[in-house]
Amino acid sequence: MSYKLEDLEVYILSELISDKIWNIVLAWDYFAKDTLGKQLCRAADSISANIAEGYGRYHFKENKNFCYYSRGSLLEVKSFLRKSKNRNLISEDCYSELYAELETIHLKLNAYIKYIGKTLNKF
Repeated sequence: MSYKLEDLEVYILSELISDKIWNIVLAWDYFAKDTLGKQLCRAADSISANIAEGYGRYHFKENKNFCYYSRGSLLEVKSFLRKSKNRNLISEDCYSELYAELETIHLKLNAYIKYIGKTLNKF
């Protein structure tokens, strides 16, 4: 059985959260967008981008490495979200919702990393 990248739940969830973050940042003023906003959006986009790049690599070790980069970007997003909350750019409720979604992605990404290389089928 072969799988497409778009069948990978962790990839889908990471794409969705990066779109949510993008739409939130669009409403910020120029200074906030230009400083924290750009970094937050780039880090959020990097979660799914690294999953995709790793998925496209030939060897499972390369796939794992890109998933580790993805996990680093995920933690970077958590940091930028805290800054956004502390600087009153997002509400406590928005922060809590996004943080919970990131926690889910984090758990699924860790499970995917453990799965990579355990089977001969590419997943």
